[in-house]
Amino acid sequence: MILHNRLGREQLIVRINSETFKRKTVSFYRYIRISDPQLFRDELYMALESLGCYGRIYVAHEGINAQMSIPEHHVDEFLNLLDSRSELKNMPLKWAVEDDRKSFLKLKIKVRRKIVADGLEDEVFDGTDVGTHLSPVEFHELSASDDVIVVDMRNNYESEVGYFKNAIRPDVFTFRDEVEMVVAQLQDQKDKKILLYCTGGVRCEKAS
Repeated sequence: MILHNRLGREQLIVRINSETFKRKTVSFYRYIRISDPQLFRDELYMALESLGCYGRIYVAHEGINAQMSIPEHHVDEFLNLLDSRSELKNMPLKWAVEDDRKSFLKLKIKVRRKIVADGLEDEVFDGTDVGTHLSPVEFHELSASDDVIVVDMRNNYESEVGYFKNAIRPDVFTFRDEVEMVVAQLQDQKDKKILLYCTGGVRCEKAS
């Protein structure tokens, strides 16, 4: 069985343009121990391929990070698929508000050493020991406090588009460099609360 795409870009464009149904774009991640990433990847590929899902997914021993396009008529089956696996059950999902059906042309699942390149040794990061997730309202209220430091965990070209007032914005191009810089900057601020934000949460959770 072929567990990867073999069509060229032009063929992929023709295929998606010929679709008569709508798609929904979703992203999700989870830090969770995956003992056999390759087996997990292959099983997931077969299941998602059968539903006509496209997207880019990274799988590693430390977890999964995914951005996907789901046929609208297969959304329920997709959700059932996630809940059928212990690693993916009750997964928090972020659905795109708008979707032009063309966010992805194919399904690509890669096994990597990390789902986010960070430069950390495996034993340094404990996926069960992370910060507290906040609602937008909670974040807004806390960020107004004098004893709180807000840190933008995105790359510099992302924060240039917009950022929270008074947020620390490390001038770096990669998350790996940012982790090192932020840790150094906050060494003498351990008595204060620290609020982290990024794009989807995967970088903040690891940095916390």
